[in-house]
Amino acid sequence: MQTTTLSVEGMMCSHCKQRVEQALKAVPGVTDAAADVEKKTATVTGDADRAALIAAVEQAGYKAK
Repeated sequence: MQTTTLSVEGMMCSHCKQRVEQALKAVPGVTDAAADVEKKTATVTGDADRAALIAAVEQAGYKAK
């Protein structure tokens, strides 16, 4: 199992945090996801493809890299 950290732009509140976490947890292969509004990051545990994680965050309305 690996840990991936993404930079996420556009999160400003706890609602944003929840949306990003839900989007990431829905990606196949993700076992856990935690977003941090202050650091503007999301840390994902699992074996999901990085491109799929970025796409999920962007579909939720945020920018990721």
